Amino acid sequence: MQQLLKWTLQTIRDEDCFSWMEEYRYEWAPLVKSAVSQMIEGKTVLLVTDTQRQWFGRYILGKVNALEKNRPLLPVYPLVQMFPSIQNFSNTQDLQLLEDMLEISYPNGYFVWYIGKGDHPFTKFVYRCEESFLWILDEEVENSFLLRSSDELLDIKLLQLYKLFDMTLSEVLFGDLDLES
Repeated sequence: MQQLLKWTLQTIRDEDCFSWMEEYRYEWAPLVKSAVSQMIEGKTVLLVTDTQRQWFGRYILGKVNALEKNRPLLPVYPLVQMFPSIQNFSNTQDLQLLEDMLEISYPNGYFVWYIGKGDHPFTKFVYRCEESFLWILDEEVENSFLLRSSDELLDIKLLQLYKLFDMTLSEVLFGDLDLES
């Protein structure tokens, strides 16, 4: 993990406006390591956002597989667009049926990348999924990256976090960063 931490610190320092992230790198690195490792293993990413961050979900989907990156295309899909009924789920049985369908649909496995408030209705599903990549606003949740919705720079920070994540993903895909050392 030290190599990832060292690379993350250097990348944060190389980017002029990432300085706020330097103190959060210890929380960030294990989450990114888990998410990128799962992607490298061939798991599908189901992207979910709360209503206020839908724009950001569209941004990620438009950027993650941009052809100019010259890297393998990755299975990142918007769960709500694929399965709009998730908004109406209200009980455990509905959630179990969804999980069963997803296990059949993605035999290599899947994980959820959620960006939004911790009390959003989608979190009923999100919190049930092991190894999720969680960017949670206004609530401390175990194994998540905490952000504040009151932060005037929140949108900029989201874009910067995505850039850092995407850079990490590229470095790993091209063999320039080893997550295991």
